Amino acid sequence: MLPREDLLKGVENRDPVARVIDQAEQAIKTWEVVLSDFLSPPVLVEIQQQFSRLTEVQLLSWGGYPQAERQRLGITREELPLDQSQVEVAALDIEGNFLFDPATHRDFLGAILGTGIVREKVGDIIVLGERGAQVIVIPDIVEFLEMHLTQVRSVPVKTRPIELSQLKIREPKKKEMTTVEASMRLDAIASAGFGTSRSKMADLIGAGDVRVNWKEVSQSSYSVKPGDLIAIRGKGRLQVGDVAITKKERYRIQLTRFI
Repeated sequence: MLPREDLLKGVENRDPVARVIDQAEQAIKTWEVVLSDFLSPPVLVEIQQQFSRLTEVQLLSWGGYPQAERQRLGITREELPLDQSQVEVAALDIEGNFLFDPATHRDFLGAILGTGIVREKVGDIIVLGERGAQVIVIPDIVEFLEMHLTQVRSVPVKTRPIELSQLKIREPKKKEMTTVEASMRLDAIASAGFGTSRSKMADLIGAGDVRVNWKEVSQSSYSVKPGDLIAIRGKGRLQVGDVAITKKERYRIQLTRFI
């Protein structure tokens, strides 16, 4: 059996990580591929970090398209083949005329959950403006949502399955920049990348609105490193790129902001 308590030591998202441990033990026993429900980025990061020490099992995540935030895990023994096609997801088109009653991500999610579906069965939602949205779900609930998801806000909708290749994915806009800082402190780099004051950034960090690699960081003095992803609730993401030391022994940092 897997070292459960060691794997759970220090994790923030104990319940979902524990469920994946149970599924991994099932995969070891049955010699089959076991699938998780959709997991959020912070949970995925913790699971992948904790499971990286194990040699008995392998994990593969997939959410329907390469940039998907919410993804399912395929879990199986290390000796068995595992590829993306085994991590089953399905896509639905939610079509309606939202010209006079615009709907947000929250509206579409609320309508789906209002049918009785739980959040863990739902992946990313891609809002398409006035014509509706597309949503990624586990295949088991496709027919149910076809029948029961008939309205979002005041707008009647038609819900139908589509191929993953029909997803209308918009590449995030990027803004490249360079900053020179005295240290690699989170508050310094994030304030430069997001164009806000250092004191305002410290407030956001203290309020729990800032994550580094999807884990909440509450200390402004936290030291970031190349490759780290900084996310601020409602403001987007910032990727830390190459870092060089200047002649004055300061840090020249390449940043990419995703808008």
